[in-house]
Amino acid sequence: MSLRAQESFKRKLTAILSADVEGYSRLMGEDEEATVRTLTTYREVLSTLVIDHNGRVVDSPGDNILAEFASVVDAVQCAVAVQKEIKSRNDELPENRKMRFRIGINLGDVIQEEERIYGDGVNIAARLEGLSEPGGICISGTSYDQVKNKLNLGYKNLGEHSVKNIAEPVRVYRVLTEFEAAGKVIGEKIKAERWLALAAAIVLIVAVGGVAGWYFYLHQSTKIEPASVEKMAYPLPDKPSIAVLPFDNLSGIPDQDYLADGITENIITALSYIPEIFVIARNSTFTYKGKAVKAQKVAEDLGVRYILEGSVQRAGDRLRITAQLIDATTGRHLWADRYDRDLQDLFVLQDEITLKIVFALEVKLSVGVQTRLTRKTMPNLEAWSYYVRGFGHMKRHNKTDNAKARELFERAASLDPGYAPVLTALGFTHFDDARHGWSESREESRLRAVELAKKALALDDSDPMIHALWGAIYLKQKRYDQAIAEGEKSVALGPNESFPHLLLGMYLSHTGRYKEALPLVRKAMRLNPYYPSTYLQLLGGIYLGMEAYEKAIEALI
Repeated sequence: MSLRAQESFKRKLTAILSADVEGYSRLMGEDEEATVRTLTTYREVLSTLVIDHNGRVVDSPGDNILAEFASVVDAVQCAVAVQKEIKSRNDELPENRKMRFRIGINLGDVIQEEERIYGDGVNIAARLEGLSEPGGICISGTSYDQVKNKLNLGYKNLGEHSVKNIAEPVRVYRVLTEFEAAGKVIGEKIKAERWLALAAAIVLIVAVGGVAGWYFYLHQSTKIEPASVEKMAYPLPDKPSIAVLPFDNLSGIPDQDYLADGITENIITALSYIPEIFVIARNSTFTYKGKAVKAQKVAEDLGVRYILEGSVQRAGDRLRITAQLIDATTGRHLWADRYDRDLQDLFVLQDEITLKIVFALEVKLSVGVQTRLTRKTMPNLEAWSYYVRGFGHMKRHNKTDNAKARELFERAASLDPGYAPVLTALGFTHFDDARHGWSESREESRLRAVELAKKALALDDSDPMIHALWGAIYLKQKRYDQAIAEGEKSVALGPNESFPHLLLGMYLSHTGRYKEALPLVRKAMRLNPYYPSTYLQLLGGIYLGMEAYEKAIEALI
């Protein structure tokens, strides 16, 4: 690790709280607008209580909130206050609209890089959240050791649990908030009792079924429970549908997260070019990053049949990638593989994985799509690394991160001037500066965006995002026909990209073509089920234009 990389982050011991909404996809499927409104209100409640208990909200993607505290006592008291307040608010809602949070708390070592935190300490908190009951709180053994005699609460020992990507089992305790449970610890002998029960089971199995029976017993825990099509938040598309989960970074270094994220994004982007497949957008699948989540749940949340998951581990100039494709409706693995390659082979490997997925899904590619999936030139690896890091900042949509993204994109462009996606991304940063007034001169920012868009288009006119940028530029210039033409190209080249669909819907709505805009915005929302509020704002505006006032109110309020 370089000295510069070491200086960019620091280690510390902290209490981590991770919370998410149980059944969020079901709530979205039943009433998207009401769910977004409730979540926005509840997120504000959580954020306020975190601050009141001397904590800090680190991140809040989708239905998840990650916070840290200097004290475990503060973290647990905050969690108890959150569940009490949320329960009180839920009492006023119908049963099918109640929004219940699961909370996990861990005391652990983390790495802090700027305002973000990483590491096993965070991962364990997320795994504990997954073990918690709706409306409940689970804490790690390290947290329990700090609070067991300091709060007027009870605890239930759930024993040791092996959790994903954590080498050692984690002690887990459920927090009991009932008055009669105060001061009690239930199940302290649970570990010994479980071992006795397991030993008895082993003796019985071996006696009855011999070695084959023991083998069968051991492997039941790895069986994947199939997803229920009836429980899916959205109807399955009439074509193969897939969600690519964020690949896990097994390198143990947060600075290498970009590698796992970049590989995931590249696979999603490549699959999104294929009209014969339905692909969930990156913004939605990345809400599961760091969470202990089953393929069954993801499939039901997002309304897809297939799930791709994997991991990345870098050691010097060597790269180990594992990937597996699961049919969530049957619980069966369609394909799995492990690759040990040189780092320089990264892009070839990504293309290989993409084509294996297509083959496993039995999708027949057109000649044009096959050509796009076969790279003619490879980007500079270091330039690509800056591009991926910059994209992570750009998607946060604020002035500071936009400036940081541009700085990283400019480094990438200096290393690889012919890398068209970088120039497109740079153009978007200048366009956003002009649109939001983040620069000293909007006109200079606008001209710079146009200049970069011209360069990117000359290098590669097959990228849907360059046409999305041109459409946005033409819209600001009120050249609506040209904006729509560019939007149509963008959608045609990226049939599974949610952003181009949203933009084309916007362009059409500006010309009063609301009936044509509506299905495009709906398609964008389906591709990106965990969409931001801007999607609803555009949807509401379209309904207003169509004089469908009740639907407009549902979307906007």
